[in-house]
Amino acid sequence: MALAPAITDVEQLKGHPAVARLLAWNPAAVEGVKFDRDEMTITVERSNIRGACALLREDPACDFRFLSDITCVDWFPAEPRFEVIYHLLSISKKERLRLKVRLDGESPAVESLTPVWAGANYFEREVFDLFGVRFTGHPYLRRLLMPEDWQGHPLRKDYPVEGYR
Repeated sequence: MALAPAITDVEQLKGHPAVARLLAWNPAAVEGVKFDRDEMTITVERSNIRGACALLREDPACDFRFLSDITCVDWFPAEPRFEVIYHLLSISKKERLRLKVRLDGESPAVESLTPVWAGANYFEREVFDLFGVRFTGHPYLRRLLMPEDWQGHPLRKDYPVEGYR
């Protein structure tokens, strides 16, 4: 059975509650959308991520109360180099949503979501430790998995396979 092609046109996805609420709130915040295999992904402009998440959490039409994960992808050598990916869940609506923020390689930094979801603390520290992405406003941004004196960030694609010597 053939898969339906992905939908990447914002106009076609305006009926989705999350897309509609974000566009009504700030049309410039939505950089792109993708609906593929029954999964919605919204790329958000990085300065708007905290506001977008707070809106999606509090709006009854969306009700994304649960942040299930934050992760990162390094697209080295392409720019923007990093994508920080947020996985949200609406238990009441039985729906998942993926938000992405693209960051350049020179200064990978984005606002912390700990004021919106306290559980973002661990995930942001993990991404900081392994990829070097800084989360501004984070209450305790320190290494989590690697020793404090570890050089570099081991999941970056330009990190030496055997580490720095």
